[in-house]
Amino acid sequence: MTLAAPTSVLGAASPARGLECRGCGARFPLAAQHACYECFGPLEVWYDAEALATVTREQIEAGPQNIWRYAGLLPAGQDAAARVTLDPGFTPLVRADHLAAELGITGKLWVKDDSANPTHSFKDRVVSVALTAAKALGFTRFACASTGNLANSVAAHAARAGAPSIVFIPYDLELGKVITTAVYGGDLVAIEGSYDDVNRLCSELVETDDFEDTAFVNVNVRPFYAEGSKTLGYEVAEQLGWRIPAQVVIPMASGELLTKVDKAFEELVAAGLAVAPQGWRVFGAQSAGCNPIATALHGGGTEIVPVKPTGIAKSLNIGDPAAGIYALESVRRTGGWMDYVNDDEIRDGIRLLARTTGIFAETAGGVTTAVTSKLVASGKLDPTLETVIYNTGEGLKTIDAVAGQVGPTYQVKPSLRAAREVGLIQ
Repeated sequence: MTLAAPTSVLGAASPARGLECRGCGARFPLAAQHACYECFGPLEVWYDAEALATVTREQIEAGPQNIWRYAGLLPAGQDAAARVTLDPGFTPLVRADHLAAELGITGKLWVKDDSANPTHSFKDRVVSVALTAAKALGFTRFACASTGNLANSVAAHAARAGAPSIVFIPYDLELGKVITTAVYGGDLVAIEGSYDDVNRLCSELVETDDFEDTAFVNVNVRPFYAEGSKTLGYEVAEQLGWRIPAQVVIPMASGELLTKVDKAFEELVAAGLAVAPQGWRVFGAQSAGCNPIATALHGGGTEIVPVKPTGIAKSLNIGDPAAGIYALESVRRTGGWMDYVNDDEIRDGIRLLARTTGIFAETAGGVTTAVTSKLVASGKLDPTLETVIYNTGEGLKTIDAVAGQVGPTYQVKPSLRAAREVGLIQ
């Protein structure tokens, strides 16, 4: 079901004016619609440029210490009382000098650590924006198809809002992500298939009468959901003193996060809110077990060939990435690159990031760290330029990835003699 809505349904202060096809450019009213009626391409929110231009640094800096400080640049949430939110965002930007030394990077290196969000991943950003819009559109139940982190966030948001939720996950998801979804008390449906099978089913369910009151954050309200990722770009620029970093390395599943960070940089520069003295280059990171976007780039093509995902980086295991072609466009336009790493390299990346920064990342963070190392070694990433890498989730959710590799350095009896025997004292 499509719930049509006039511009005012998202609030009089919203700068959003409609939906626009990323393929053919056709425009539609603001509504629960994610595909173009003309060419079936994906839709995104289009804004009143004059409204965006009225936003100032001073307004943003006077706002709350979360994503809603950027409400003037988002499609929904201008009215604080109408938000469905855990108030995520404004997570740490960590200076990573020790990691830089290990990787051979001489320019400034930063880690944007989104594991500090309420449910410990960047998904809290997109869910807060999507569900705030969904509430304005009249939906009363919240849902998603998820590889784990999104399920956590939707279930938690629904619990905070006092609304029912139903989330769908692959049956073989990491136990940590299953528990951290089920604990919020909503319905959790494990599907005997891959994420792509889960997503396909949700796309069919959303068309049924039984789900007409249900907002699937990454299906029927996806255009609003995707806009939440822009805040990861806004924050980095603000935390760097309203400067766009020369290089960013971003993990890719659907490819949407990468495209929206790039879009955020474009918006900030166009509005005069940030400067980009060296421009910026966007780099994408995938695992070897699910690398259709990077494979297309390496082959010089524009077609994304779907794959059957394998490997430990399950949060990135989307074999048919919806925004893959647009991620390719962002990387090519900015002069960046994409690469991928295998499971052993991912484990090494997790441990390297933890050992040098004190940040324990889930497998996606291991992918990003390991790919950054590979990009430096191959000469694709300039080691002299300021670089930001994105950690999108908490390592405690994927603890099995390194459980067999780390543990006690010593095991001793509680005596000085025992401590001496193992070399702890002379």
